[in-house]
Amino acid sequence: MNWDWSAVSDFMPHFWDGLLITLEALALGSLISFALGLLWALLMRTPTRWVRWPVGVVTEFVRDTPLLVQLFFLFYVLPEWGVTMSALTTGVVAIGLHYSTYTMQVYRAGIEAVPVGQWEAATALSLPVRRTWTAVILPQAVRRVVPALGNYVIAMLKDTPMLMVITVLEMLGQARLFSQQTFRFTEPLTVIGVAFVVVSYLASLLLRTLERRLVR
Repeated sequence: MNWDWSAVSDFMPHFWDGLLITLEALALGSLISFALGLLWALLMRTPTRWVRWPVGVVTEFVRDTPLLVQLFFLFYVLPEWGVTMSALTTGVVAIGLHYSTYTMQVYRAGIEAVPVGQWEAATALSLPVRRTWTAVILPQAVRRVVPALGNYVIAMLKDTPMLMVITVLEMLGQARLFSQQTFRFTEPLTVIGVAFVVVSYLASLLLRTLERRLVR
């Protein structure tokens, strides 16, 4: 099949709409995963077993369940229980919740990498627990784990096409809809493939810049 530039120009308005949805889902999903992951990591360090055990069970279950299954569950099952969300909100929540179980492990590794002397110094200065975490431990831990968190951002970007199965028209969803209407598959899918490469590359450059600044 010959390449048709007119098909590319016709697809571009749909592409920009899909790109906006993709970036929105990525940004909100990342924020949820980072915030929840930190919460899970902190809860797993509590001395109370009745807190650690449920958190461990829930995070292990989510991590061992495919994201696609979680998307279907949130989109089709929750409404039967009276919880209704838009398709995009459902996708953002699913991605954020799923990847929070991975970022939790990243935060845990970063916290454990903080030298013991830092904990001892905070104790010697009689710092409150909250002050110890916010002023001493977490700033050092987060600085160490930025590269790993960045890798999960790129992984989330690659998983955003899954939102298509719950009717979210992100980039791949727009390409699929356009192809079904025009019977042109090569052009829109090629554009989407190039777009994912470009966005992933730009994200990696941004993360490298952030990492260098944090190291300084």
